[in-house]
Amino acid sequence: MRNEQVSDLRPYLLEFLIESARILEVIPIVKYTALSFFADRFYPCFARFEAGDDVANWLLQPVRESNLQLFALVSIWISSKIHNSRPLSIKSLKSLGDKVVKEQHFTNRDFLEAEVVLMQVLHFDIGVGNIAFVLLEELLVQLKEVARVGDLVNFEACMDIMDLLYEKEKMSSGYCSPCSLAASTLVASYVITVPKQRWEFPILPWVRFVTGCKEQDILEIVRDILGHMFYPWDWK
Repeated sequence: MRNEQVSDLRPYLLEFLIESARILEVIPIVKYTALSFFADRFYPCFARFEAGDDVANWLLQPVRESNLQLFALVSIWISSKIHNSRPLSIKSLKSLGDKVVKEQHFTNRDFLEAEVVLMQVLHFDIGVGNIAFVLLEELLVQLKEVARVGDLVNFEACMDIMDLLYEKEKMSSGYCSPCSLAASTLVASYVITVPKQRWEFPILPWVRFVTGCKEQDILEIVRDILGHMFYPWDWK
């Protein structure tokens, strides 16, 4: 599969991961850690896979859509091992894979091999401190500590927005750092869910001060979020 074809699949694969996480009923931190592993760190390596300059394995050379779906499931599996006292079983993952991966049948051994390959690509670095969802939770806690309006920010809306940002191609190709993604998600949720008459708190200057993100970067992402929420037919 050529690199441009792989790139075209990205939104569908991220939607596949998000839907698989829903079916598996994982907690939010498991889903967003998996998205970080797969979308932010694993997916950008495909040019090296095609050139043979990175991990050599039949699951990567050539790259197939079904193999990428396998790696999406394995990302959820690894994340569940980090965050859950009782992680997902390989049986549950294989059962889901048998139902949703149409082009290929994967064995338990394939799941285990894919786990090793993904870990190699990540250089066995599975730290979660710089994940957008974690940063977003920390920002919301800080906001609640300094302003009552923080209690009005809808956290479910925050997660819906973060899913949107990952799913949309414009937002899922290195468009924003985890910090700016978290900051923009909070600002957009504030605008959408907090009653306008309660907008007395200077949310944008506060987020800029706390995160160090550039105000223009945050504004650009927030405009894109609001544009899609209210004018989805204009989204490009």
